[in-house]
Amino acid sequence: MTDITPTAHEARLLAAIADLPRYRLGWLDTPLEAAPRLSAALGGPPIFIKRDDLTGLSFGGNKTRMLEFSIADAQAKGADTIVYGAAVQSNYCRQLAGACAKAGFECHLLMRPERETDKTQITGNGLVQRLLGAHVTVLPDNDRPRQQAAIQAKAAELRAAGKKVYLPRQPDTIDLEALAYAISALEVVQQCRAQGIEPKWLFVAAADTTQAGLVLGLKAIGSSLKVRGINPSFNNGNQERMAAIANQAAERLDLDVTFTATDFDNDDSYVGERYGVPTAGGLAGMTAVAQNEGILLDPVYTGKAMGALIDQIRSGKIGADEPVIFLHTGGAPALFGYADDVVGSLAG
Repeated sequence: MTDITPTAHEARLLAAIADLPRYRLGWLDTPLEAAPRLSAALGGPPIFIKRDDLTGLSFGGNKTRMLEFSIADAQAKGADTIVYGAAVQSNYCRQLAGACAKAGFECHLLMRPERETDKTQITGNGLVQRLLGAHVTVLPDNDRPRQQAAIQAKAAELRAAGKKVYLPRQPDTIDLEALAYAISALEVVQQCRAQGIEPKWLFVAAADTTQAGLVLGLKAIGSSLKVRGINPSFNNGNQERMAAIANQAAERLDLDVTFTATDFDNDDSYVGERYGVPTAGGLAGMTAVAQNEGILLDPVYTGKAMGALIDQIRSGKIGADEPVIFLHTGGAPALFGYADDVVGSLAG
């Protein structure tokens, strides 16, 4: 029988995180599931999917883990209202709206249209955000600095009206999200041990906190598993940002580990035209997983990451005898916001 007793490093990480305030939102631990038909279809290595799409809250996804710490922080600071914003089809905002509904916060979302259809159609994550009770404003253009200014203006307006406003993902709290993925990394390692798997690679769609947390967790417990992040947008120095977040999280937990940009393998060569626009490879990856394993990916994040994994298997960058983990960060509701792209790829 496989010994699944936590190592001393694993126990220390668990104990350090256990001391942090946490508002339980997700169904954890999530499964680590073999994907034998996908592996066979690719003629490639054994593939295992870490099912963080099954975290449970409002269709699930990776943000649910993160929000357990952010919601607890908002409660500790006496907030009653949360203000945030991202792209119209944001998975984060969908899960944030769900967390606010569950924990009793008023939620205001100021959303950035990535496509012209985002200005007029209420589909996918945008529909779910509203159903969960969020106050959603779609801004007139895809301008990130203006969006950030609008978020600050909304927060000021609500404070003037007597609300106690919390803004997530601020410089002093961004590491809370990474800590959530240090836990996920630990789950993966323990599940691999229990199943007798010795993978070399963990693939994930990641731009900042998810990969920062995975790398933090793996280094803290002494694992040799390597994380390859597939960025859904162009990198622009993300490795340095990830290192800073991981160092901040390690300091919060009093862990004796440090990071530099070289610790982060983050690839933006699969973005395609830009963030929020599907690629042929990503759509093909979604189809391969759906039709071989019955698992749904999304066109913006996980589809592109799976497309990258498939490309690297076929090109020989991932060997046929190297088991690989694919961390499924969720996002399936976005499928309904990209129906024309998905249907078009199937017709082709």
